[in-house]
Amino acid sequence: MLKRMFVSPDPGRLRLRGALRAVLGIGLAVTLCGLAGHSLVAAVTGGLAALLALFTVLDTTVRDQALTTALLPVAGFPVLALAAVLHDHPTARGAAFLAVMGLGVYARRWGPRGHSLGVFAFMAFFTTQFLHTLPQQLPELYSAVALSLLASSTVRFGLWCYERRLPTAPVPAPSTGTGLARVTTRQAVQAVAGGAVALVAGLLLSEQRWYWAVGATWWVFVNTTSRGETLVRGFRRVLGTLIGFPVGLAVVVPLHGAPVPSVLLVALGVFGIFYTAAVSYTWMMLSVTLLAGALAAALAVLLVLPVTTHATTDAWIQRALRCVHACTAEAAARLAGSATADPAPRIAELEALLGRVRLSVAPLVHPLSPLRVRRARARQVLALLDACAREVRGLASVAADPEASHDARLTAACWRVEASVEALTAPDPARRADVPGVPPHVTVAEPALAHLHGLERALAELAAPLRSAPGAPPIGA
Repeated sequence: MLKRMFVSPDPGRLRLRGALRAVLGIGLAVTLCGLAGHSLVAAVTGGLAALLALFTVLDTTVRDQALTTALLPVAGFPVLALAAVLHDHPTARGAAFLAVMGLGVYARRWGPRGHSLGVFAFMAFFTTQFLHTLPQQLPELYSAVALSLLASSTVRFGLWCYERRLPTAPVPAPSTGTGLARVTTRQAVQAVAGGAVALVAGLLLSEQRWYWAVGATWWVFVNTTSRGETLVRGFRRVLGTLIGFPVGLAVVVPLHGAPVPSVLLVALGVFGIFYTAAVSYTWMMLSVTLLAGALAAALAVLLVLPVTTHATTDAWIQRALRCVHACTAEAAARLAGSATADPAPRIAELEALLGRVRLSVAPLVHPLSPLRVRRARARQVLALLDACAREVRGLASVAADPEASHDARLTAACWRVEASVEALTAPDPARRADVPGVPPHVTVAEPALAHLHGLERALAELAAPLRSAPGAPPIGA
């Protein structure tokens, strides 16, 4: 399978040129949507429209391709409106989805143009489910789709129309027969029946993501004309998805919605779809899985939970630092002779908070994370927090010794620790520059004082990475 994809002949580099042109066309479409001020949902809808226009419009002449592309909104816009209006009516929504699915397959009887319009209509309904489109969003979506189709058409028919120099491809003979004797009629019935089963199964599995099951059924029926083809297509789809899922987890999750790497991954997914479609359906589905995963992750991070990794991590770090101060205060009070002071509960709380910090920065410190500077900086912060915890545990252990004596220098050191923590946790990042500098390494005989000096050094070294920008390199890098 690998050999077939990478070594398969590509006369005239048509697959390579088509894949590169798709990346350029879709990239231009999404960029223009962004420059026009469209929302992320509208930009994604426009990008998918451009992808479908470049991927599914396969008429034999450039003129016919341009005409089919111009007709795509005629098929897609009414379906977008229908799906948006029925969003809160599950029964009617499901019936409409199956109707669009059946008509989309049935339209194949009118050749490449019918096929393109049917696919575009189905995907318009699917996209509204994926993006939870509401009626008030329709004008913006229409604008984004129109702009994206114009951009992709400019690239396809203007800037890079290599098909003009190619001979006209032969037109396959249409299927014969009437009624259920026609292949497209039978497959339309089969698609609706399979879609109905998938819809019910999808709702049982997830009331929020049920439409993926219907979409999976649809793509099995597209471009197949026999039972054998359909079964093989279904197997290859499953295989491509099963391979793509773990690959997606390994690649998409570490990105955590980071804009630049996510854009590169989306571009790679688009290239893979167009480059492998004619050679291996399995690899095309792997590329689709990666593309869908990257889009879903970006949408989830930017729309569903619009909180950056930096902001979340910083909040947990500040809680951990305040706990460090509380541990130090309890240990100092115990050393001063307080019978009620007990740093042990605070130590347990600190361990839990450090666990949350590690969980929050996991996407940044993942070995596959492409954000090398942020990964090194996150590891530096984790190492210094671990050093703080180690010194606090040592201090608490000394304080638990009934023979430990209070030294006046301990009070001064505790005050410096308190000042450092207050500066590091200040709401204004500029105030974090007030953290005292790294104290000189002084060897002392008093164990408690030694732990406090170590804690001071770790807190002072934390000031630089915590007050710098998220993408700033770590000190010493």
